[in-house]
Amino acid sequence: MNSKYEIILYWSNEDDSFIAEVPELSGCMADGKTYSETLENAQTVIKEWIDTAQSLGRTIPEPKGILMYA
Repeated sequence: MNSKYEIILYWSNEDDSFIAEVPELSGCMADGKTYSETLENAQTVIKEWIDTAQSLGRTIPEPKGILMYA
């Protein structure tokens, strides 16, 4: 899957792992021990998030590209 949703990926000392957040998909997050594993896991949970939303008849937001955070 080649997602077009923005993924914010960072290291968490508290969790001793990388964390990936997908801000456009509420509650969509993943983790992993390496950067690449975390990115792969994020792609998986994005697909699962979309599949679940579709099965529940919920609206799936269109990817907006780069989001701005301060």
